[in-house]
Amino acid sequence: MQAFVKAARKPVLDWGRQSAEYLAEPIRFLRSYQFADLQPDFAAGLTVAAVMLPQAIAYALIAELPPEVGLYTAFITAIVAALWGSSIHLHTGPTNAASLLVLTTLLPLAQPGTQEFLVLAGMMAVLSGLIRLLFGLFRLGFLVNFVADSVITGFTAAAGILIGVNQLRPLMKLDFQSDPLFLVTLWRVIRNLPSLHLPSLLLGLTTIVIIYLLKRFRPKWPSALISLTLAALLVYLFSLNENYGVQVLGKIPSGLPGLRTMPLANSEIWGDIWAGSLAAAIIGLVEAMSIARAFAGKSGQRLDANQEFFGQGLSAIVAGFFQGYVPSGSFTRSAMLFDGGARTRMASIFSGIIVLIAALTISPLVAFLPRTALAGVLIYAAFGMADRAEIRRTQGASVGDTAILWATFAAALILPLQYAVLTGVFVSFVRYVSQTSHPLVLPVVPDEDFQHFESRSDAVECPQLGVLTIGGALYFGATRHVEDQIRAHIEAFPDQKYLLLRLHRVNHVDMTGIHMLEGIVRLLRKKGGDLYLMRVHHSVMERMEQTGFDELLGHGNFLPVESAVPYLFHRVLDPALCIYSCQRRVWKECQTLPKSHNPAFVPLYQVEAPDVIVPSIDPTTLYALTREMETFWLVDVREMAEWETEGFIKDSQLMPLPRFFQHRLNLPTNRDIVFVSRNGRRSRHLVSLLQRQGWQNIYNLSGGIVEWRRAGLPLEWMQFSAEIDPFDEQYE
Repeated sequence: MQAFVKAARKPVLDWGRQSAEYLAEPIRFLRSYQFADLQPDFAAGLTVAAVMLPQAIAYALIAELPPEVGLYTAFITAIVAALWGSSIHLHTGPTNAASLLVLTTLLPLAQPGTQEFLVLAGMMAVLSGLIRLLFGLFRLGFLVNFVADSVITGFTAAAGILIGVNQLRPLMKLDFQSDPLFLVTLWRVIRNLPSLHLPSLLLGLTTIVIIYLLKRFRPKWPSALISLTLAALLVYLFSLNENYGVQVLGKIPSGLPGLRTMPLANSEIWGDIWAGSLAAAIIGLVEAMSIARAFAGKSGQRLDANQEFFGQGLSAIVAGFFQGYVPSGSFTRSAMLFDGGARTRMASIFSGIIVLIAALTISPLVAFLPRTALAGVLIYAAFGMADRAEIRRTQGASVGDTAILWATFAAALILPLQYAVLTGVFVSFVRYVSQTSHPLVLPVVPDEDFQHFESRSDAVECPQLGVLTIGGALYFGATRHVEDQIRAHIEAFPDQKYLLLRLHRVNHVDMTGIHMLEGIVRLLRKKGGDLYLMRVHHSVMERMEQTGFDELLGHGNFLPVESAVPYLFHRVLDPALCIYSCQRRVWKECQTLPKSHNPAFVPLYQVEAPDVIVPSIDPTTLYALTREMETFWLVDVREMAEWETEGFIKDSQLMPLPRFFQHRLNLPTNRDIVFVSRNGRRSRHLVSLLQRQGWQNIYNLSGGIVEWRRAGLPLEWMQFSAEIDPFDEQYE
């Protein structure tokens, strides 16, 4: 009992220790920080802050949240995610996609601008953060690998359209309520076009033109900040808000955010926002890790995915409690950190501190920001969200990825956005299951140089031995398919009693896979054959040992790569079939094999009962007896070429099998007869046949000439001058 309790406590203690390490990450980071990195980190952080400041306000407006909520989210998440994350260049904060998810999730639940809407935004951030945090604590980072990149591509393209259409309302100062569904919003925009506000539209279009010109001719300048500043100056100088009705943000609260009160015990609210929170968590994690990996590949940094998930989750939770909303990783701001020469995560921390200072000091200027100009900034950004080059690449590369991309895209335009994300994730998972449940099972043969195996449609199969390569895990979802393919191969080649499976691509096997292999073993052994495995992965071998499959199969059936085929050829395959009934030369070992084709010859292996007991005598005993008395008559049933090149036992008589069957040579009945072949298999079959015909005092030399030579017993030679030793140890 104590051992059980101790074993049960170990995972808990390991989890607690790992959690403590995640929490202590800021201490390790700050202790290792070097003063030499201060200047480049500050410069990169200042550059990013200049872009993040207008983005934070604009993205908050996508979610129809007050501007200060975007600013709070910007500086809180940039600092927290950097302190508890791992990536040098990943920048966390408000993003357009996350903002749109918040809007579409909360619109059916509360009216924008109300306190209830703000509370729900905070609760959604907390729940999304908890999901991300648990992914990190329980080391579930690998799960995001099941979300195809095509989901992000399709979602981002659709989000660009949704943002663009949603921002037409403030761009033209149209008076209607927002709706989470794209088609409803588009119809309301069209229906309200006659009431558009021309001054607002002209100012918004002017903002778009300024951004375009700056991007074209001064790409390094903060185009969004400059265009919004100019728009605010125009409003201030010409009183566009008072004289022409242009809508402005108005004064925003100054100071630090306070702790938000939320009904955490209300299970009904959590149930209403769980789908959107899960979608935001998934998209946020996939985006964050994609961005972090992209820049880690350029900088050579080693990432800790679970630590990064912990930082992303903690930043969202803190933002939710302190007047913020759901954050995510930003590719644009991360690229600016990389291009700006950021050396550590301190650059992100500096950007958050600078935005915090700006939020406390620029309130008068922000009050004159025209809403239509912010809409223009967002529409310009939305136009570039669809990665057209990536869409073309995906369509040209994979039908499956293309289906995922357009399924996510279409769902985002038809369904609420959170369900569109989950649709893409579901389609990704279905595709993954479909692919992994149908691994390739390929019959292979040696190439022309006999160096490697290859799959060829015109390949000639060996009539005794089939070789199959399995290209995926043998888990419960794939086992049925693999078994069907193996059994189909066995049915297509009924004479192949022996099967060699190449398992170097199989890195996992479960009990269903073990049971399948056991069934194949029994099937082949019932036919008088057997199953052999080569290149078995270490983890797969461990599972086979744990389940006892290695004992069932036999340790001798696990073959090394370099000698698998030579061993099977010289020790397992029937030489009678190779020499007398097969004209194919599939293996390297076949090339010098004597062929004596005789259509009338019946392969002995087809007539021997599998449970027959064949009288045998070992080489050492036979040699001792032949020296003491001459009562044995030795009959060698090999071919002349084997007799000449491999040597023969003194006083033995050469009688190749075809000659034996064709001429029905008389054998003495008053003497003991020992039949000899190369490995003892041809002679064994012959003794079995003669035994059933009533012969007595007949024996098989077990192991044949190979064992005779291995025992160091003398051989006679006739016309033998070959330099290649046919008994090389690699074949034994």
